[in-house]
Amino acid sequence: MSVNLSSRQLQESDLETEVAGALRSARLDPTNLLLEITESLMVDDTDQIMGRLRGLCATGVRLAIDDFGTGYSSLAYVSRLPVQVLKIDRSFIQAMGRSVEAAAVVRAILSLAASLGFSVVAEGIEDAEQLAELARLGCGFGQGYYFSRPVPAEGLARFLAEAPKPEPLPVLGALRVVGSPSPA
Repeated sequence: MSVNLSSRQLQESDLETEVAGALRSARLDPTNLLLEITESLMVDDTDQIMGRLRGLCATGVRLAIDDFGTGYSSLAYVSRLPVQVLKIDRSFIQAMGRSVEAAAVVRAILSLAASLGFSVVAEGIEDAEQLAELARLGCGFGQGYYFSRPVPAEGLARFLAEAPKPEPLPVLGALRVVGSPSPA
């Protein structure tokens, strides 16, 4: 499960306690929770935010930088952050087939992530060609309308129960996804 954290939430001194309580209440294993932050949060009171992020990691949750490549993108911060996942912004995925620059950015992010031991999620996959190219480049995970439109919370259990289990496709390579392609 992935949850976005706002800059306001990261300012709360009891955030770690709130997250730990929510995990207990939901009986969710902390390793199954991915908290997503945006790069732009790193420009505000970095020491306080770094401490809060370390505290969150101590609860066992994983952290991701959402929309990577569109914000602050300081390599000094990225290498110091206690994150495990980089999420490539959809704008790069959308432009990948039309722009050599966008494709180069995607390759660079994948290389950086591999060097730092991070997983990568490609956001905004909308067609089979994007999926195939990301798999060819070695992207580990993907999300987007190609797999499913957003599902309301009250319909999630039914969606998961009814969703066909994806079969590995030869074109997928290393790309692992949840769900199946949406009907055309």
